[in-house]
Amino acid sequence: MRQRKAVGRIATGKSEAIADLMLEVAQFFFRIRAVGKRTGFITSWGGGSFGFMRSLAVIGPLTVPQIAQMRPTSRQRMQRLADELAAEGLVELIDNPRHRRSKLVRLTRKGDARYRELSARFLAIASTMGDDLSEADIRRTAEIVRRLSDEAKGRSDRLARSTRLAAPTRGGA
Repeated sequence: MRQRKAVGRIATGKSEAIADLMLEVAQFFFRIRAVGKRTGFITSWGGGSFGFMRSLAVIGPLTVPQIAQMRPTSRQRMQRLADELAAEGLVELIDNPRHRRSKLVRLTRKGDARYRELSARFLAIASTMGDDLSEADIRRTAEIVRRLSDEAKGRSDRLARSTRLAAPTRGGA
């Protein structure tokens, strides 16, 4: 077990364990991103082409704002990724029956094939990790991280709403 300095920490027990988990997940994210850049899952500017295509493969055609909201990231960032993938012939923009101006993004045949190839590579990488962990432990950990992630999203959404409500209106107070 790793020893950590308790400098500046006043919390103990469960809150410290959650804080440690958050920091470990963040570290894991950066390491995964480094692997992703080297294997083509993540573009050179940081966009997750695999995750973008996965959303389309699992859910079906989506608008750029819908994809951005799922991440969370900016619509502009997802538009840039959609444009990049469209230039490679991996996605296409199609008419949206629910909205005249907001096109739907869907995988092309080439994009579906590329997604399946990346999925196989992703599983191959995953299969080489965690040899000393049981499947049950991994699934339980994933569920815990998912629950905490959902809680963080809810908290972030509430903070965003309260910030918008508290923002001063134009023209003075």
